[in-house]
Amino acid sequence: MKYALITGGSGGIGSAICTRLASMNFKVIIHYNSNKEAAKKTLINIKNDGGEGELIQFDVTSKRAINNAIDKWKEKNPNQYISVLVNNAGYSKDMLMIWMEDNDWNSVIDTNLNSFFNTTSSLLKDMVLNKWGRIINIVSLSGIKGLPGQTNYSAAKAGVIGATKALAQEVGRKKVTVNAVAPGYISTDMTQDLDEKQLRKLIPINRFGKPEEVAELVAFLASDNSSYITGEVININGGLYT
Repeated sequence: MKYALITGGSGGIGSAICTRLASMNFKVIIHYNSNKEAAKKTLINIKNDGGEGELIQFDVTSKRAINNAIDKWKEKNPNQYISVLVNNAGYSKDMLMIWMEDNDWNSVIDTNLNSFFNTTSSLLKDMVLNKWGRIINIVSLSGIKGLPGQTNYSAAKAGVIGATKALAQEVGRKKVTVNAVAPGYISTDMTQDLDEKQLRKLIPINRFGKPEEVAELVAFLASDNSSYITGEVININGGLYT
């Protein structure tokens, strides 16, 4: 049994990733911070489909909280380790920089960039010692292109992209790969207030993506079949930005 931790596993994309990895016989660890009911719903769906999973709660901005949660997990699962980490938890607070307050900047950097370090550093040693691991970072079109009103979010996601490329070079010899997935417009609760009819005109495929499509890409990167791919940022945006 291999274990996969998906941060933000209660959200639209996170839930789809959890479900897909469970279908690959991973025991998924569904992370949530406050939305326990959504995380429980994902777990129920996984079990109904014959998969295995469990819930874990922590604040991704708190290194202490993460270490405490992971230590408790290790106590319950001796001689096991989490071999796949999907850093999916995220948060945006859009605003033109001229109006942006310090907290608008810091909270987005903490949740999207510092969380990458906090969570990854707690699991990386075990992956290296066991000489197999997959770290998959969910970034964004914003971190590649930059989007107005998202200076904070774009900076955070661009930071994760840089960290992805650097870490991949550090741990590749230990058979640990590090990649990033950059979704465009995906149909989730986060995009339900957007004007899809207008925005899809900008997308060559002429529609928003589905969470399950992102999950398929993550599933490939989590598998043995992706063993020669590392340090990459793979766009999944319908051709919106190429």
